[in-house]
Amino acid sequence: MKDALGWRAKFGVLGPSTNTIVQPDFEAMRPVGVTNHYSRIFTPNSNALSNDTFLAGTKIIAENVQDAVKSVMTCQPDYLVMGMSAITFYGGIEGARAFEVSVTETAGVGLSCGSRATAAALRAFGGVKKIAFLSPYYPAANDQVRQYFEEEGFIVGRDHCLQCPSWVAISQVPEVDLVDVIKSIDGDDIDAIVQVGTNLSMVKLAAAAERFLAKPVIAINTATYWHALRANSIMDQISGLGRLFEEH
Repeated sequence: MKDALGWRAKFGVLGPSTNTIVQPDFEAMRPVGVTNHYSRIFTPNSNALSNDTFLAGTKIIAENVQDAVKSVMTCQPDYLVMGMSAITFYGGIEGARAFEVSVTETAGVGLSCGSRATAAALRAFGGVKKIAFLSPYYPAANDQVRQYFEEEGFIVGRDHCLQCPSWVAISQVPEVDLVDVIKSIDGDDIDAIVQVGTNLSMVKLAAAAERFLAKPVIAINTATYWHALRANSIMDQISGLGRLFEEH
């Protein structure tokens, strides 16, 4: 029997309890017949004042992922979508794969996560070699993101970390500040720009930036939800979310 509302797919969405951006972002991308069921990964609103405190905070989130997985699986979703990105980059390709396996073995269903989704999105455009990325992270976490993309075969030309002081503060970054950052890491040598950090609101801005930069600008929430839909053979092309949803 099909779910009355999620007759095409029911997605279990995993996100930190402090995250206020993923849930509305994914709802805005949801086609008719697909439903999202958010499961919060408990985490305090940790103050991130250094590389060490940022990494320690993400470790707490990683330790609590399995409880959120077990909780959301009680509604029998068809697939899981990871709404927290930092820990999916840690340890390069091997670390991302290990994280995915740990979740899917518990859940018994597939998973889309930010690291692998952004790499797939970049490849979907074809010809992307050199990228730049921005994050709300601290430098140590940016180093992990850089390692992942380089292992995927991309050249990272530039990156920028906002060093947000807490998890909730990530959602409070003004759009105008992000415009300045995008411009600062762009250049004629950059083929595409990626934004990581799921609590950073950049879905609409990324779509707009593609028009004035004339190159792919990929918000991680867009890439992750796009990846989940395509993994479930849902090929709807949705306008207003950028080239990834409109063309691929």
